[in-house]
Amino acid sequence: MSRLPVPIGLVLCCALALGACGGGDEQPGSNGKPAPEATATAKPAAEAGCEKAPEPESGTAKLAKPKLELDAKTTYVARVVTNCGEFEITLDAKRAPRTGGSFVTLVKEGFYDGLIFHRVVPGFVIQGGDPKGDGSGGPGYSVVEAPPEDLTYGKGVVAMAKTQTERAGTSGSQFFVVTGEDAGLPPEYALLGKVTKGEDVIDRIGVTQVGQDEKPVAPVVIRKIRIEES
Repeated sequence: MSRLPVPIGLVLCCALALGACGGGDEQPGSNGKPAPEATATAKPAAEAGCEKAPEPESGTAKLAKPKLELDAKTTYVARVVTNCGEFEITLDAKRAPRTGGSFVTLVKEGFYDGLIFHRVVPGFVIQGGDPKGDGSGGPGYSVVEAPPEDLTYGKGVVAMAKTQTERAGTSGSQFFVVTGEDAGLPPEYALLGKVTKGEDVIDRIGVTQVGQDEKPVAPVVIRKIRIEES
């Protein structure tokens, strides 16, 4: 399971034990560096502009590691359709061909369809892609691709979650989208790409009301993801 650094108000909780903040799940946060303090005001899903959706059933996966690597000369765009709207991620085929190849393979197998964003931290990140729905699951394999040394995690950057003990650039299926201006993360999380359309949808999900476990009170569901190549 993977974690990113957490907002200041949660640092003490996670410093005492990862289990107290989600069981040491796959999220940026396990390295103990605090993220910028959240300033956004949480809203109920309906007020935030999200359609009501049922909580999907949790599951597990055991897939073979894909061999696909993206072609740097091709543009790959992931259209992510959620109950809060649609946004697009342009994958960084040049700097992250293996990470992107794994993501594209999962998308084409329908892996993400019906999963949720299980973690929302206003002013920091939104995170999804776990078949268990609690931050502890993945596809049954991992891919390692060192992130660019100069990588910074600004608003709209999409990267992959990893555990505290995994090597830099390790990824499974869980991804996060940075919603703050600067997440303040070290270049340890595998790059996937950047949101190039639908930033308002990211902002909408980013202020969804959550419980103490950072999980949205009302499900934020990934209805489907599709890849367009050009």
